[in-house]
Amino acid sequence: MKILVVDDDLELAGLVAFSLRQAGYLAVEAPDGPSALEKFGAEAPDLVILDVNLPRLDGFEVLRRIRGGGSATPVLMLTVLAAEEDQIRGLDLGADDYLAKPFSPRTLLARVRALLRRAGLEKGGPMIAGAISLDPEMQTTSVAGAPPVRLTSLEFRLLQLLVANAGRPLTPEKITTHVWGWRGSGDRQILKQLVHRLRQKIEHDSAKPELLQTVSGVGYLLKV
Repeated sequence: MKILVVDDDLELAGLVAFSLRQAGYLAVEAPDGPSALEKFGAEAPDLVILDVNLPRLDGFEVLRRIRGGGSATPVLMLTVLAAEEDQIRGLDLGADDYLAKPFSPRTLLARVRALLRRAGLEKGGPMIAGAISLDPEMQTTSVAGAPPVRLTSLEFRLLQLLVANAGRPLTPEKITTHVWGWRGSGDRQILKQLVHRLRQKIEHDSAKPELLQTVSGVGYLLKV
């Protein structure tokens, strides 16, 4: 399940995205209106968390263009303003829910789950890429029908990102942001260790990886 987080407060956006990742969602971030529309078209998210006060194009205009393109993707709008007219304007433009800042991660996740349930998009079946099946609920993976293997939270977030981008190389920076959060708490050496541990669980021979491959000068790739 992929969620687009749009906010020009990069620290808040990073914390929101990390909370979503810890809950098992994929999070994509955008800092302004034009990049939000670009990411929306490129990533096809299942839900959008959209701040009202954005540079270049505000949240209302972003929402208007999303709905103008015929998309019914659920949109949760964020604002520091409690004015009723702002809420009414957002809802009239097609927002599905409104959340005023500040808010707790638990409240945000509850709203997200409710919107996904309403849209019939609750996290359900496994994520599949080639021979790999990833079960977000049980936090396990199975390769080519073999018995499921339990993953740690870090291993799960790494494989989750790789499965969602199967066949595309990912940079270490993109991976560490997804796995460790917006501060990029994991450096390249720690990432190498994490990749090594995951290879031991999904590869027939971790010394000669066929699935989780290193792309020289770029990063890592899940081959399908």
